[in-house]
Parts: sequence; C-alpha cells; structure tokens
Amino acid sequence: MFKTVRGTKDILPQETAIWQKIENVSREVFDLFGYKEIRTPLIEDKGLFLRSLGQETEIVQKQMFLIQREDQEYVLRPEGTAGVARSYIENNLVNTKGFCKLFYIGPMFRAERPQKGRLRQFHHIGVEAIGAKSIYLDAEIIQLTDYLLKKLKVSDFQINLNSLGCKKDKQKLSTLLKEQLKKHLPELCDDCRKRYDRNVFRILDCKNRDCIKIKRALRLIPKDYLCSDCLNDFNAVLKELDKQKVSYKVDNFLVRGLDYYTGLVFEISQDDLGAQDVIGAGGRYDSLIEDIGGKNTAAIGFALGFERVLIALKEKEIPAFENGAYIIFLDQQSRSKEYQLVAQLRQNNIKCDTDYENKSLKAALRKANDMGFRFVLILGEDEIKNNTITVKDMLEKSQKQVERENIFSYLKDLIK
Repeated sequence: MFKTVRGTKDILPQETAIWQKIENVSREVFDLFGYKEIRTPLIEDKGLFLRSLGQETEIVQKQMFLIQREDQEYVLRPEGTAGVARSYIENNLVNTKGFCKLFYIGPMFRAERPQKGRLRQFHHIGVEAIGAKSIYLDAEIIQLTDYLLKKLKVSDFQINLNSLGCKKDKQKLSTLLKEQLKKHLPELCDDCRKRYDRNVFRILDCKNRDCIKIKRALRLIPKDYLCSDCLNDFNAVLKELDKQKVSYKVDNFLVRGLDYYTGLVFEISQDDLGAQDVIGAGGRYDSLIEDIGGKNTAAIGFALGFERVLIALKEKEIPAFENGAYIIFLDQQSRSKEYQLVAQLRQNNIKCDTDYENKSLKAALRKANDMGFRFVLILGEDEIKNNTITVKDMLEKSQKQVERENIFSYLKDLIK
C-alpha cells in the first residue's frame, strides 16, 4: 500500500472547509489593504535561492529539494519571496507597475525533520510590497499582519520587532555578535560552532538550552550598531504602531537568518505551537532585487505558515450546517418522476445533492447531516400524490409541507 511521503499530508474534505475559510478571509483582508494576487511556479532555478537566501543558510545547505535535469538544477521553492522578486524583475513590473503590493497563497517545500507545525510540504500566506521605502509602509505591513490574524480569530499572539539596519549596520552587528560569542565557542552546540563562521545570526535562533542561555547574556542594543538614520526610522515605525494601537514587543535578539533581510524584521509567535512557536515572520529586504539582477529596489513583506495558523486558531469549527438542500427519494417511482428537481435546484443557484445509495430514510438523513446540509427535501408517494415536498430544517429541527411549485422561492427566502 502506498502512503504519503514523510512530512506531507492529505487535506481531506472535512478539513478543506477551514482551509477555504482562512484563504477567503485572507483574500478579503489583502483586497482591503490594496494587495493583488501573484502566482509563481513551484519550481525555480537553484541559483535564485543561492543568491537570495545565502549559500551558508540552512535552507540552502540542508533543506532544498533538488531536481537535476540534464545540465540544469532546479529546486522546489522553499519560500515565496525570492520567486516574487524574480517575477518582478523578469516581467518588468518596475516599469509597468512601479510600486507593487502583491500577495500569494501556496505550497513551499523544505527537507526538514517533520514535527508539529513543521512539514516538508507546507503552505504560506504571504505579502510583498516592492518599490517603496517608507516607515509608513513598514507600519502598514505590521498592521496588516495584526489585522489579518485577528480577522482569522487567532488570539494571544505576540508581534516581536527589531531592526538590522542598513548593510553596514548589519555587518557591524555581525562583528559585535562574533566578538561577544567568541569566548563562548566551546560551550555552543556543534551546529552553532559551524554557524559562527557561516552565518552567526542563526545562533540566535538555536533551541539548544545552553545556546539560549549564552544568547540571553549577550548585550545587543540597537543604538550600539544602528546608524542614526536607521535608528530614527526604527523609532518612527514604533511610534506609528503606537498611534495605531498595534501591540508589539522589541526583541533585541531577533535577527532572521536569511541573507536578504535588512532594516525592520519581525516575528509573530503564539504559545499553542510549542517549540515551533513562530506563526509567521517578515521584514525589509532592500537589497534582494538588486542582488538577483534587478535595479536597486526597496521592498518589505511577510509570510504566515498556514499549518501553524491552523494550530494557533482558537475557533477551528466551521458552522455545522451550510445552506443547501439534500434530496431524499423514498422510492424509485418518486425518483423517476421527480429526479429533475436536482438539476432545477442547481439552475436556481441552490446547492444540492441527493442519495445515490438507496439508503433508508434514517440513514439518508444521517448522511445529509454528515455532509452539512441544512435543508432536506423528502419526496415519497404522499408528496407526489399531493404535489408537495416535505422540507426538513436540520438546524431548527422543524419540518414543513411546501407546494412543489413554490419550493424554489421558499428555499431562496430561507437561505437569505
């Protein structure tokens, strides 16, 4: 028997309703904020991620799914930002659209060790605002994240902020980190000793207890490594968030390990996720477009992990009943005479289905309930004789005889 590949999962019909709800709410919020959907390929050139994420990042070193085709190397996309940036350059959006506010929803792939909230095929809801550098845009991105999570009914989440500053500031922070960590090298875990030379920022993300203890003893204060312009911008963003009454916490240890991040960075965490407590993250990446072959272009974005949002949701239930009609024919004569009712309901834009398994009335009612139909239409010998339809309301637990000729208007009024 074949099974799903380790680290992947089927999204079954009983689960897709909550997925669709999250997608629909996200699309409504993005439209409210002026973001338009972009859909990029699942497969990209390997070099795109070597240039954008950095050759020493763990994603590039360990986690990319590689596809070798003759002399070409492709990868299944491990994240969405690089592909959107590539599309922005390739499709000349800088000249045709200028400043773009884009969003995407779709699967990503990383060869990680599967655990709660971490799969090898996972899904992101992300936004990218490309072509403008503004503290008000930075504040909008944070506000959008906050607004979306609240609309999705995710509660008790924490937005953590920091600034890496410009490229010079980030290099200064890297040097500062190495200076403070050097004396602790023997105490760091094996991975972090490698990270010290490859990407020292990743040490701050380590979950090893000893490494966390060392991290907490470090002295990392924005004013020690940020230039005056970057420090002023960071403080201005915080001031604007205060005006908008967006709750946040400044975390001096928050850095984000991908090479393309500069300036504002942030993460959203929630305790329900356990060890993998980050729902989403983002930040400014003003060098990325230029790094992968475009013009010098400011940009900022974020992505939420779909599966992690699901874990964080307090209200996971979709309403038990949806407006629609399930038709039960009590005998073959009734089915033969009135089967066209199924098509007629659909022509009147009323969702419907019927029993094709010749179940008993009790079993068919149970099937209608399991499928989430609020209304059940029952037709048998008596209904055919009297030219009526028995309408059962599964939510109200009521029942009524309705004239056959009035059934469409009757159901439409109920659905309204």
